[in-house]
Amino acid sequence: MIKRIAVFCGAQAGKTTDYQQLAHQLGQKLAQQQIELIYGGGGYGLMGALANATLDAGGQVTGVITEELLSRGAQLKRLEKLEVTANMDKRKERMINLADGFIALPGGLGTLEEISQVSAWTTIGDNQKPVAIYNYRHFYDDLANLLTKMSNQGFLEHQYLKAVAFATNLDEILSFMTNYQAPHFRTYE
Repeated sequence: MIKRIAVFCGAQAGKTTDYQQLAHQLGQKLAQQQIELIYGGGGYGLMGALANATLDAGGQVTGVITEELLSRGAQLKRLEKLEVTANMDKRKERMINLADGFIALPGGLGTLEEISQVSAWTTIGDNQKPVAIYNYRHFYDDLANLLTKMSNQGFLEHQYLKAVAFATNLDEILSFMTNYQAPHFRTYE
C-alpha cells in the first residue's frame, strides 16, 4: 500500500506557470488520497508549490533538507516536519527510506539524478519500490527514448525498462504503484 510518496522536482519554477499548476494539482491529489508527501524540504520552485498545495489541502508533508540548504534559507518555513541531513547523499537516503514509491516531476539535473538513482537501484535489488515519471506535456519523452535505446542495444533489460512508469496523470501513476511487482534483481551467473 502506498502511504508515502517521495516526489523529486525542480527547485526552480520553470518558464511557464503550468509547471507550478501541475505541482499544485499533484499536491492536492496527494492530500485527497491521504498520501504523505516526502520531498526535499524547499520552499521555492515546483518544490514549494507542491508542498504548499499539499498542506493547503490538509495533507501531510515531510521535508528532508541538507544543513547547507537550510543555512541558505531554502526551506519551506511553514513545514512542521522538516528533517535536516548532513549532505545530499544522506538526504536522498532518508527520502528513499521514508517513501513507498517515487515520482519525478519536471526538474533539472538534481531531479534527473534522484530519479535515475532509484531506477538504477532496481536493477541491483536495492530498490523494491515503484518509480514513476510524470511525463507532463512530453517533458520526459527524450529520457523515455534513451531508456528504450539502452534496452534495444542490450544495456538495460526489458524488465527494468518496464519497472519505470512514464505516465501523464496521477491516476495512472497510483494504479502502477498499487499493482507494482519489483523485478528480480540482476544476477551474474
